[in-house]
Amino acid sequence: MMAAVNPQTEPRSRTLSIHVVTWNVASAAPPPDLSDLLQLNNLNLNLDVYVIGLQEMNCGIVSLLSDTAFEDPWSSFFMDVLSPLSFVKVSSVRMQGLLLLIFAKYEHLPFIQILSTKSTPTGLLGYWGNKGGVNIFLKLYGYYVSIINCHLPPHMANNDQRLEHFDRILETQNFEAQDIPNILDHDLILWFGDMNFRIEDFGLHFVRESIKNQCYSDLWEKDQLGIAKRHDPLLREFQEGPLLFPPTYKFDKNSNNYDTSEKKRKPAWTDRILWRLKRQPQLGLHTPALPAPHFALSLRSYISHMTYSISDHKPVTSTFDLELKPLVSSPRVTLLPEGRRTEETDMLISCSPTADFLSSPWDWIGLYKVGLRHINDYVSYVWVRDNQVSFGDGLNQVYIDVSAIPATEDEFLLFYYSNSRQSVVGVSKPFKIRPRSLEEDLLDEAQPQM
Repeated sequence: MMAAVNPQTEPRSRTLSIHVVTWNVASAAPPPDLSDLLQLNNLNLNLDVYVIGLQEMNCGIVSLLSDTAFEDPWSSFFMDVLSPLSFVKVSSVRMQGLLLLIFAKYEHLPFIQILSTKSTPTGLLGYWGNKGGVNIFLKLYGYYVSIINCHLPPHMANNDQRLEHFDRILETQNFEAQDIPNILDHDLILWFGDMNFRIEDFGLHFVRESIKNQCYSDLWEKDQLGIAKRHDPLLREFQEGPLLFPPTYKFDKNSNNYDTSEKKRKPAWTDRILWRLKRQPQLGLHTPALPAPHFALSLRSYISHMTYSISDHKPVTSTFDLELKPLVSSPRVTLLPEGRRTEETDMLISCSPTADFLSSPWDWIGLYKVGLRHINDYVSYVWVRDNQVSFGDGLNQVYIDVSAIPATEDEFLLFYYSNSRQSVVGVSKPFKIRPRSLEEDLLDEAQPQM
């Protein structure tokens, strides 16, 4: 007789809201306000993850040297805006003017494992990185997700070259590790960027009049990406939301006017956001269908942002709801600061790893102020094995020396970083460290009064 399944052991489905940004910034510095781009004032959104792809960042020699030594201005700006909202920069990859950033609320960090980052140059002679793609490959609640930001060749006549570069980027996004599947077997691919596809056949006047009258249907029929999808079965597997916004290229800078230069380039939807869900296996007539893990992506919005005029491109964003049943539903390490957390005493931390977690001599625990920008933004850290004071089945205790504890009334977090997984595997709840003066005041108040 089979035992009854306890419904409490089944992980509940959850929905993650993901906001994707693509913008060719034409070497410009960040504008003063990115609230509209990041949907910060949209009270109906409760975002969990930001995925941000930029193209044509300033990549002059001086700029690249500066960005190597310090954070580039765009990354710093996004961190300044998002860190007070509990978003942490999880990963980034840059290739010359291409930049890809991922931010997530810190509560999701134990369920995000960065597996690889990759750059694929397709520019001059196939080696120059002014064109190509950058990729971040990760596991999200146990599912494989690949994220690609690309910049494909420009100009109307280079459509075959664009499609060839698209294929080349896709072919190179495979990983040597045996336990990592082919990219086409990933549960989700998000692919976006300045793809540079143009509108064929129609002349400049017809295109501009269609845009003016918001009659886009004729233009859709001649969009090069749409045409390519009708003829390429693999490209057809990449979905896109409806193009209900005006073409995002080419504008005069600092205006909403399409190109008035001598070249008068024809407007086009060059900036696109695509996605692809894992292809389901074909079952025979007599093959019973297997219950697949629940994993579904729905598009909430696909829009351009006309308010920004620092570039000849307008930025494009998509907001998705990703509904999934977690394959990993508990953090691999549970962290709990114990006892009275004051400046005068060492901080004792209880660490409870899962049975399958393999620790390393290079694992460490970081102490962070709430509002941290990235994983290296710690106040102090300790090597777990060096500062371990006791251990047993299912419970370890680690201390942080009193000299490493700051004398502030800020809220703090603890992160457990696994060297073997190259990711955060445990996050504590926020807590406060009482300053000495406050602790003494509390003790004095507790004394009997004469």
